[in-house]
Amino acid sequence: MIAFAFRLAVAGGREALTRLVVIAAAVAVGTGLLLTTLAGVNAVNAQLTRYASVYPNASTGGDADPLWWSTRDDYFHGWQITRIDVAATGPNAPTPNGIPATPGPGEYYASPSLRTLLAAHPADQLRDRYPGRDLGVVGPAALTSPDTLLVIVGGTPDEVAKLPNAKQVTSVGDKPALPETTVNLILGVIAGGLLFPVLIFIGTATRLSAARREQRFAAMRLVGATPKQISVVAAVEATAAAVAGTAVGFLLFYAFRGPLAGIPFTGMPFFPSDMSLGVLDVLLVALGVPAGAAVAAQVSLRRVRISPLGVTRRVTPRAPRAYRLIPALLGVAVLFFALGFRPETSDGQTAVFLPGLLLIMAGLVFAGPWLTMVGARVMARYASRPATLIAARRLADNPKAGFRAISGIMLALFVTSVAVGVITTIVANRGPAPVGSTDAGTVTTVFDEKASSVPDTLFADLHAITGVRSATAIRENPVLTGSSEVGVIACTDLPSAYGRCAEGATVAEVPSGLSLFGESASSTKVWHAASVTIDDLQRLPVMSIVVGTDGSAAAVERTRTVLENAYPTFWVGPNVPGDFESDFANTLRGWEQLANVVIIASLALGGCSLAVSVIGGLTERRRPFSLLRLSGAPVRVLRRVVALESAVPMLAVTAIAIGMGFLAAHLFLRAQMDYTLVAPEPRFYVIIVVGLATCLGVIAATMPLLERVTGPETARSE
Repeated sequence: MIAFAFRLAVAGGREALTRLVVIAAAVAVGTGLLLTTLAGVNAVNAQLTRYASVYPNASTGGDADPLWWSTRDDYFHGWQITRIDVAATGPNAPTPNGIPATPGPGEYYASPSLRTLLAAHPADQLRDRYPGRDLGVVGPAALTSPDTLLVIVGGTPDEVAKLPNAKQVTSVGDKPALPETTVNLILGVIAGGLLFPVLIFIGTATRLSAARREQRFAAMRLVGATPKQISVVAAVEATAAAVAGTAVGFLLFYAFRGPLAGIPFTGMPFFPSDMSLGVLDVLLVALGVPAGAAVAAQVSLRRVRISPLGVTRRVTPRAPRAYRLIPALLGVAVLFFALGFRPETSDGQTAVFLPGLLLIMAGLVFAGPWLTMVGARVMARYASRPATLIAARRLADNPKAGFRAISGIMLALFVTSVAVGVITTIVANRGPAPVGSTDAGTVTTVFDEKASSVPDTLFADLHAITGVRSATAIRENPVLTGSSEVGVIACTDLPSAYGRCAEGATVAEVPSGLSLFGESASSTKVWHAASVTIDDLQRLPVMSIVVGTDGSAAAVERTRTVLENAYPTFWVGPNVPGDFESDFANTLRGWEQLANVVIIASLALGGCSLAVSVIGGLTERRRPFSLLRLSGAPVRVLRRVVALESAVPMLAVTAIAIGMGFLAAHLFLRAQMDYTLVAPEPRFYVIIVVGLATCLGVIAATMPLLERVTGPETARSE
């Protein structure tokens, strides 16, 4: 029976071969995207794993000698440089990932990107921060990305032990940098936003020309074929196309894996080896896609199994009911509940927010057919043209079919709207402070442990740098002992570009960076007098040094280098306003970029799914459309019918999904951070508009098929 089914599938004439080729091609694209999604999730997980090797947890015990370890941050031209200082306490100490041996005092390894910067800039701007012998390159095992700027510097145990955040480790990178539940949650949401549209696309492709096959199988039943035989024929036909498509999909993935790895989906590119597939991934796709195609074929034959006349005796499916809205409303209610009741622990918060978001996501898909039906009825009520009325009535008669191809778009838009809404709001509330011309050239180093004094030679070295305008030491405020925000300074040492003292004051209270957070430096700022005398001031420890420059990159970087060499035990390197914010913004920008990828991919898949649905619908309705043409309906009217059937649900779903996403984001932000949702940048809406226009363009590309398959000969032959 299997051989007969296969022969029937490939020997059914041009129409049968065309159907198999189209299904195989659609499954190939879907399989390639599915593999890319799974490989992308693995790549993100690989990045997080290597990130753990940069920030290992303290550990002692075992046979290994402890390795002193300190991870610190430095900056260059606005880029973050991760500096790791290590010192082995014995021959059995672990070796940091990515290098052959632990560097000794006066030795270092640098990542390829950092070595490129070292070679491209003068030594006094960057190279002099790492005096000693360059031992070689840090390998990919320690780099989250090919663009990572990382240096591993050797030292003595006594030197490294005095550095901030120093710890002893007996193993490196054995524990994740983030809690496993958090990683799984993040990657699960991302994968869900991408996988669902892919699976919808594959399912739509395998159901291509389902109505035509139902008629053929019903005829076979009438001549004596059993339901089991019909099931075998349908499964073989669907599986044959799906197997061929799956094989081509694997070839497409491996052909484009390298270029895909270079795309900074998370804000930084992957290594090609990161885009890997596990054995389980390969088996899941290789077996799951053909099996899913066979199941879809079996489901499409449920009416044929009941009776061989079930295909011809068609009735309008039962209309969806309003109860389909209940899951989505329950999800919103859970988020509203979280406004007044927020658990203290992160696990408790996850237990509240995650079910709420999942309920909304599942509820939107479950309520989609009802929403499509309501929209179709509204469109029919206000229809003024025949095409609008025909499209509305068809959607209202079978809203499940109208919604099926765009359900993936709805879910993906909801997920990305939540992500973009949350990210935009956090950036707006915690993003970069306003920066003026003075701020752009202000280099500040804040001491983790207060320095007793500043050597005169340091100020001489700083003033010798071309572009340096001032160099000032700010001392600890005895009234606010322990505060890292406010210090004291002699009024005679206060540079005019950063304000002036109050009338009659000799010592002023000033911020550690000579300007308040979120404000630009101003020469008109008046600082309050401090309750410290000039004589007492000189005995106070130094909490920070602020250097004013002309803002040129050379002056700023030379200043950083001098300060780091003078105070090598810094925790965070000397910085200018915007360095910290750029780190934070880059992290969020990576996740926002990933959300944009989900939008673009889901819209592209939605357009392909719609195109396949349109082609399948045209093939199945050749006779009705042909009769309409014979009765005088112009082709342009039929084109409008097909376009409206696809475009109206898609546009309605887009509005609902984005609106629900922003609502969920707002409730989450209010409950978690007491923020009010900030509207995303216009770029978000441009991406959606362009994506929807592309989907409509894909639909329009199928219209030439309409005139070809609805000629008078079709009405005569069927």
